[in-house]
Amino acid sequence: MPTAEPKPMTKAKVIAWLAEKNNVTKKDAAAFLESVVELAYKEAKKNKKFTLPGIGILKLNKRKARMGRNPKTGEQIKIAAKTTVKMTISKACKDAILGTK
Repeated sequence: MPTAEPKPMTKAKVIAWLAEKNNVTKKDAAAFLESVVELAYKEAKKNKKFTLPGIGILKLNKRKARMGRNPKTGEQIKIAAKTTVKMTISKACKDAILGTK
């Protein structure tokens, strides 16, 4: 019988872990987490970049217009230019998770 892959932490579990680790209530931990997320959104939108030390950088990325292909019909279609959000993981985060070589 194949073993089930472990599930990622839910938001509730992250809040519970933060509360226990920092000796605060779950309500305070949730408020802190929400404020960090709010700051990340606001700064990325305003400055086109937000750095979360030890984790990585959120950046706005501009994609040029290009030609694509409809996979169902094979017809060529024009894909408009658009702005996307890109997350670049820091070297410290990669080393901590994957280990250094």
